[in-house]
Amino acid sequence: MSHVMNTYARLPVAFTRGEGAWLWDESGRRYLDALAGIAVNGVGHAHPKLVRAIAEQAAALIHTSNIYRVLRQEQLADRLCALSGMAQAFFCNSGAEANEAAIKLARLYGHQRGIEIPTIVVMEKAWHGRTIATLSATGSRKAQAGFEPLVAGFVRVPYNDLEAVRAAAEHNRNIVAVLLEPIQGEGGINVADMAYQKALQALCRERGWLYMLDEVQTGIGRTGEWFAFQHAGIKPDVMALAKGLASGVPIGACLADGPAADVFKPGNHGTTFGGGPLVCAAALATLDIMEEERLLSNAQHQGERLKRGLESGLEGVPGVVEIRGQGLMLGVELDRPCAEIVKLALDAGLLVNVTSDKVVRLLPPLIVNEEETEQIVSVLVPIIKRFLGA
Repeated sequence: MSHVMNTYARLPVAFTRGEGAWLWDESGRRYLDALAGIAVNGVGHAHPKLVRAIAEQAAALIHTSNIYRVLRQEQLADRLCALSGMAQAFFCNSGAEANEAAIKLARLYGHQRGIEIPTIVVMEKAWHGRTIATLSATGSRKAQAGFEPLVAGFVRVPYNDLEAVRAAAEHNRNIVAVLLEPIQGEGGINVADMAYQKALQALCRERGWLYMLDEVQTGIGRTGEWFAFQHAGIKPDVMALAKGLASGVPIGACLADGPAADVFKPGNHGTTFGGGPLVCAAALATLDIMEEERLLSNAQHQGERLKRGLESGLEGVPGVVEIRGQGLMLGVELDRPCAEIVKLALDAGLLVNVTSDKVVRLLPPLIVNEEETEQIVSVLVPIIKRFLGA
């Protein structure tokens, strides 16, 4: 009997090694990884340059403290701000912590402007994490149930609905920020319209609100740009990053710009482990690999190829509602709950998952090649058809 706390409905498989887009289990069976640790292993498994960077940094220095300067952290902040156009970066250990930092920053921003109860607009079906504050911002009653009382200070509106945000502002004079996922991952691979994103940012500028993006899942090349906001040609005031940033080593980042820059002062926020030398070395190596191997263009190319293959293979199949997404962040929505597909795919040597009950989610590593993309299609399409009885 395992002494691990029972917090996950784990699949009956354990992996012992990986290489590129592939994983091997205890018995030596090989699986094509179309999930990448839920958008984490962007440069694949066991990339030699990443392994070397982690080993060399571990041999030199793993941890000091944020009461001292951390050179690798400064280098990573410079790189991320250069890539994003943002001004500052705070480092933590996860996406939930990055969003927690964004929420705290927005509240402090509001208090500094004389607003006693700063309120943040969040979206239906949003997912921002499992801390009490980020769970309160999350739009899933299933995830929230049993953890009340939740944190106040959030007002929820439908996704992709600008008029709903305007209406919320008419009823609540305490709004200080909007928190948006450019693509909702856990919510079912729902994509925010480009026009909506631009208009929402403009509304935030008009009202003096912070435009805050949760790019925990979309950031670091997942959609074919470094950050999903770059597709819309706009820039946020605050952005949360995590998953793909260090290829599996735990790290999160909260970037700030414009009116959000310089809100935090010493003592306002902090962390013991965040931004240590080891995780920052892994993140710097990840960024190097992505640039050297042109993984942004590969994510765009392979994502388009994967989407076309799924559309062609599932065209006209009753029960397929929509195939959507951007880059290598794709979802196949069905007309019924389909968790069973995860096990069927596992039995066929393919790793996928299901989100929002009815959406098969695909998040392959950004290094995936054409042969592997074709294999995802050739394995998954028959499974979906069989599941739907087509």
